[in-house]
Amino acid sequence: MPSTIWSGAIAFGLVTIPIKVSAAAESHSVSFHQYHLEDMGRVRTRKVCEVDGRELANDEISRGYEISRDQIVEVTDADLADMPLPTAKAIEIVAFVPAESIDPIRISDSYYLAADGAVATKPYVLLRRALERSRKVAIAQFAWHGRQRLGLLSLKDSALVLHAMKWPDEVRDPAELAPRKVDVDEAEIERAMQLMDSMAADDVSGYRDEYRAALEKTIEAKAHGQKPPQPAEEPEGGGQIMDLMAALEQSVESARDSRGEGAGEGATVHDMPKKKAPAKTAKKTAAKKTAGRKPRSA
Repeated sequence: MPSTIWSGAIAFGLVTIPIKVSAAAESHSVSFHQYHLEDMGRVRTRKVCEVDGRELANDEISRGYEISRDQIVEVTDADLADMPLPTAKAIEIVAFVPAESIDPIRISDSYYLAADGAVATKPYVLLRRALERSRKVAIAQFAWHGRQRLGLLSLKDSALVLHAMKWPDEVRDPAELAPRKVDVDEAEIERAMQLMDSMAADDVSGYRDEYRAALEKTIEAKAHGQKPPQPAEEPEGGGQIMDLMAALEQSVESARDSRGEGAGEGATVHDMPKKKAPAKTAKKTAAKKTAGRKPRSA
């Protein structure tokens, strides 16, 4: 059972749903420590006061806001907890919108919301079924970790999920990154669509973190004094394909071959032009000179 990281309630109009919040995902990344190369001593981060140079314990440290070089305002946990915010103890639903209207780049961390106690079960199920039938998501406001945040409430199986969201002004404008205008041929678009079709999938649960697996094998080998596994040598290719259409055609064929599919009936994929094999040179048979043999007459 995941640990509870926050307790509060969902405010749905005049309906209050007590909930417990837990993280919806966990990291499986391999973590490292820092060591001194000379003696392999552990390198640690220490909190040191800039005035007296003394290392401080956590109970000696507070947070503050620097107004000027000589004026710092201390902000305690009690100050943050007592702020007059309607979302300080609740996840307040403010609107319901179509899921497709949400820009995915605004979605951040996700959390599971569990009903807290028997009294919360019925309103929890009520909100869940209302979201199912409406096929919409809820937009909510909540305050965690010293700041007010925007969130999105959706469903995963039978559970409510809260996705933290970035505020609109936190998303950078991608206009300056857009490429210059270029002409794309209709045939190239069609071939790109064929490539997308050949790579279509209904389930992506089979993908695994190959980097982590390779890293674990490397660590295991070095721990036993063995040489880490080396990557397999890639076969020599025939050079890069610079033509966009040719690259698309070859990509479609490769994707279909990897799935065991042929070109199929009605396919419009053209074969890549193959290099002509050099003609085999006939071996010259040395004529045996026979003494006294006369040449044939024409």
